[in-house]
Amino acid sequence: MTTLLLSTFLSTLVPYIISFVIFLVLVEQVSYLIKKRGAPGPVFVLPFIGNAISLVRDPTSFWATQSANSSRSGFSANYIIGRFILYIRDTNLSHLIFSNVRPDAFLLVGHPFGKKLFGEHNLIYKFGQEHKDLRRRIAPNFTPRALSTYTSLQQIIILKHLKKWESLSSNSPNKSISLRLLVRDMNLETSQTVFVGPYLSEEERERFKLDYNMFNVGLMKLPIDLPGFAFRNARLAVDRLAETLSECVMKSKKKMDNNHEPSCLIDFWMQEMLKEISAAKSAGEPVPPHTSEAEIGGHLFDFLFAAQDASTSSLLWAVALLDSHPEVLPKVREEVSSFWSPESDGLINMEQLREMKYTQAVAREVLRYRAPATLVPHVAMKEFALTESYTIPKGTIVFPSVLESSFQGFTKPDRFDPDRFSEDRQEDQLFKKNFLTFGAGAHQCVGQRYALNHLVLFIAMFCALLDFKRYRADGCDDIVYNPTICPKDGCIVSLKRRGTRYPNLSLE
Repeated sequence: MTTLLLSTFLSTLVPYIISFVIFLVLVEQVSYLIKKRGAPGPVFVLPFIGNAISLVRDPTSFWATQSANSSRSGFSANYIIGRFILYIRDTNLSHLIFSNVRPDAFLLVGHPFGKKLFGEHNLIYKFGQEHKDLRRRIAPNFTPRALSTYTSLQQIIILKHLKKWESLSSNSPNKSISLRLLVRDMNLETSQTVFVGPYLSEEERERFKLDYNMFNVGLMKLPIDLPGFAFRNARLAVDRLAETLSECVMKSKKKMDNNHEPSCLIDFWMQEMLKEISAAKSAGEPVPPHTSEAEIGGHLFDFLFAAQDASTSSLLWAVALLDSHPEVLPKVREEVSSFWSPESDGLINMEQLREMKYTQAVAREVLRYRAPATLVPHVAMKEFALTESYTIPKGTIVFPSVLESSFQGFTKPDRFDPDRFSEDRQEDQLFKKNFLTFGAGAHQCVGQRYALNHLVLFIAMFCALLDFKRYRADGCDDIVYNPTICPKDGCIVSLKRRGTRYPNLSLE
């Protein structure tokens, strides 16, 4: 009898449940259309999930569609898992977003669900004076002296991996290897060594690698924060990574407190921070903000995230573009040989690096032509007038497209042409507003000089030390998201040493 009553009760509820679901779908659809108004984009969206499936399944096609939809107005609308989104194609509109990161306009989030992944500590979530103070404290990490220390470390690690890749290529059955994962591993070791080098054991480095891979996978999955899902695994991996980095901060503080010479980024940071803490104590003032190990460990993870995947993308595209533009490669080799000889067993110094004008131009053109972080997500904190006819609703996730801006303004922007950055043409100045690879405004990338140095050093050493051949197939240069953009084939190449031997590089 009880079972029958329960069954009758449930069957009575079913029409109400169905009606309620239909009501929610209608409310959601009407809300989307009200927010969309005259903006280009789909008229109808799937209930609750919107176009999330197409975004996760094929992000390249998804963003290409947003770009096509925005060709006339400069922006287009869509809907993803309960969130209204706006894609910005026009450069001037992108600058409008970048220049209005403040509590009453936009919050830079870096990822649509970045706060869940990165936590509240992230530098990009800071505003106003707090943001300025924090960037001021970070500035000593990127002085010429600090950058010189990093370039030495970078070269030693690049050489180590180039030798490994050449060996893998020569021992593979068809003499070819895919560079994508190899480059990512090289960049991870570079970031670990440059940021916190002496403070990570080999065991910690291996665990670090596993956690970072888990984080990378989670970036590309649906934001389901439940046990067993990739997004939850990624969030927990970030917590472990930040904790490991905070332990490195503590070790660096102790070392710098004993007046040792800085040997990595965190040492330069702690050296200046200890001076600031000491001055505050002498003046009877409280300990300055943003000086705890936990917070700095979180910021170090932010640096790692910014340096890791974007750099992997740029290095892969550098190899792909050098192969597909054979007129560029001999110019790079000629210039590098005039400043650096592998047989000298010496490191490329900062002055030589600055004087490699053409190689610098090649690196900048790689960054323009294939801007690695193609989109920079922001959230509208309040309604914001984007144009005279369209106001962005509060809560909208806004995606200014850095990649699209790179193909606006420049002379023949669809052409890979390093000479556009020459002293004669100076397109980097003429079309400065279109070069948004490192962002713009108050939140412009603080480590852009470091990133550019890494790319230039890699191009110089790769071209000088190795002969390479790309195994090209239809669609090999199509863009895929991993999460930054990479060649579809992962850049399959064969490698062979050019000289009689590799250089012997060391910090001595």
